[in-house]
Amino acid sequence: MGAGHAHKLYRRGDSPVHALPPHAKLAAVLAFVVVVVSTPREAVWAFGGYAVLLGAVAASARIPAGFVLRRLLIEIPFVAFAFLMPFVVPGEQTEVLGISVSVPGLWGAWNVLAKGTLGVAASVLLAATTELRELLLGLQRLKLPPLLVQIASFMIRYGDVITDEMRRMSIARRSRGFEAKGVRAWGVLAKSAGALFIRSYERGERVHLAMVSRGYAGSIPVIDEVTATRAQWTRAAALPAAALVICLLGWTLR
Repeated sequence: MGAGHAHKLYRRGDSPVHALPPHAKLAAVLAFVVVVVSTPREAVWAFGGYAVLLGAVAASARIPAGFVLRRLLIEIPFVAFAFLMPFVVPGEQTEVLGISVSVPGLWGAWNVLAKGTLGVAASVLLAATTELRELLLGLQRLKLPPLLVQIASFMIRYGDVITDEMRRMSIARRSRGFEAKGVRAWGVLAKSAGALFIRSYERGERVHLAMVSRGYAGSIPVIDEVTATRAQWTRAAALPAAALVICLLGWTLR
């Protein structure tokens, strides 16, 4: 799949978490998220337990708390949606700080915030301890459809190229005195978006033709075969296994 691309989410290290095979980490995170989503929202203490587990993983991987918290800002739109739920969801009403809100809405907001935050945090830790190229190899090892893996691979490879193209177009507009103010600017921005799409499409066509001329027949050969030992699978399974115990206790103590 070619050379790896360092990403700002990745944090280099030589911790036990970094050393785990990517497909083992992917499977562990997926299982952890499934367990978290399956937990009853009323088991508030259980979500605290999940947070402690993720904290232990972060400590083992030597990932600073500030690094994770800054990356959690990506879920701000979901937080905004959750804060609206107590005001729009019908049902029994109660007062919080003198404001009348819906009890089902409060539980729904808590459910979205708790499970969404834990899922995003687990994903951030996965990205912080696994290079993008290794993630793609892990997906391939887990037998994800090859076409989806190739699409993800090209998206990673050319995402920065398209972003840089968009930056150059923005500089060119500003150098000609353009300022994106008011409705009148929408037409120029729409034309720029169309030009960017056409350039990206043409680049994709050229890349495809170059690949075909070099023998591409619908699949990319795997250069590095990633395997995992039983001990590595056991270490990776520790997170979802501990989460499953907490989930079962949560259902039992409801």
